[in-house]
This record gives sequence, structure tokens and C-alpha cells, in this order.
Amino acid sequence: MDLKINDKLFLVGGATAGFGNAVARALIAEGAKVIAVARNAENLSNFTSQFPENIEAINGDITDSEIITEIVEYIGDRKLDGILVNAGGPPATSAQETNLEDWDMAYFSVVRWKIDLTLALLPKFKSQKYGRIVFVESVSVKQPIANLVLSNSFRMAVVGFVKTLSQEVGKEGITLNILAPGYHDTEAVKRVLQKKSEVGGASYEDVQKNIENSIPVGRMGNPDEFASLTIWLLSPHSGYITGQTISVDGGMVSGSFG
Repeated sequence: MDLKINDKLFLVGGATAGFGNAVARALIAEGAKVIAVARNAENLSNFTSQFPENIEAINGDITDSEIITEIVEYIGDRKLDGILVNAGGPPATSAQETNLEDWDMAYFSVVRWKIDLTLALLPKFKSQKYGRIVFVESVSVKQPIANLVLSNSFRMAVVGFVKTLSQEVGKEGITLNILAPGYHDTEAVKRVLQKKSEVGGASYEDVQKNIENSIPVGRMGNPDEFASLTIWLLSPHSGYITGQTISVDGGMVSGSFG
């Protein structure tokens, strides 16, 4: 299928690792141009050097309001076709281990910057009468995950924001959707498994095996699989899908509307 994104411009957060890197590579494979945002300057430079014709780099923390301002200024008057709203999540912790400072920090790291970035670029999409915005959240918005209380709580706020805004701007050619990944082979998931190992007293290998056995397809996901759906949602083909939270979890969510 021709995704019709050749030479189109996309902003990708967290572009040098995990889902962000997989999505950036998938976009480039389809001929798209990518503005890659990442904190690690060395990793960003190495990634950019692999695709010098397709990647523009912004080194910084996409959750920082100053970097968001820099992003908007950097894009300028150019047409922007879509955004992958993606960054690392809060630390793995149980509810009883947290304090109010943890909750304040998680609000900034999970919710506030996404609203800031979206509203900062929304005027551009409205002037274009076109835009695709995909948020990478977690399957925990449909089925809470133990020892991830900060993620479980605040990512649901993002769902509320996205659903509401999608209804406001749908007639202007702008779509917003959320992908809710389950367990994938990423560094973020490895940290979750390590936390489960520490809390439960089981080995890391046993924790991983138990989780894989609990997933109907019998394995963890591959970030490249996740990216294939993401770039379709970022393409013109997805124009009739908006305000949705789509699980990418190997069937892990047990509810009928998972």
C-alpha cells in the first residue's frame, strides 16, 4: 500500500529509542522526512548520520516548554503532516510508595507537555486544514498494570484530552488518536519487568516468562510491528479514524472493548 507520505514532514519525539525510533525508521522507509527530537546528543547524531537526506535533528527534552517553543520556531511556515507524541514515562512504583512530589512530577512528564505541544502546533494544522497526531500511551489506560500507578492515573487524563479535542477539530481535517501498547521488547518494558522482579521476589527471567504466557499470542511485541500501525495512522488513509484509543497488546486486555 502506498501510504502517500513520500516527502511529507513529521515530528517524532523520543526518536532514538524504542517506539519513537521504530516509527521514525518506518516513516523514512516510506520516503517521509522526519524532524527527530531526542535528549541524547550522541545517539541523535548517529541516527541522523544514517539518513542525512531524511532527518532533521533537534537535541533536547520534548517535555520541556523551551524545547517545544524551539520546535515550533524551527518548523516555521513549513507544512507539517503529523506528530508522534512520544517520550519516556514515569518511574515504576506502587501507590503506597509515592509521595505528592512524585505525582507533581508525573503530571509534568506524562500530561502537561503533551497538551503544550499539541496546542502549540494546532494553529498550523488548522491553517492547513490537515494534520495527524498520534499519542503513544499505554495499555494501562484500559487495564491498569501493577506498580505503575503514576502511568495508570495520568495517561487516562491524556485520553480525556485527546477525545475532547478530536471532537472539536475533526471537521478541520485534523485527527488525534492514541496507541496503547502492551508489553513490547523495549528498554521501558525491561524496567517494568525489573520492578516486578524486585517486588515479587522472582527472577527477571521468570517474570518475563510469566508475562509472555499471559499474552494470548504468547510473546511480547516488536516495536517494528507497532510502527507499521502508527505510520498508517499518520497517513492520509486514516482520515475517518479519530478520538480512538487502540490497544496494541497481543490480546492482553481482557475486556470486550480492549
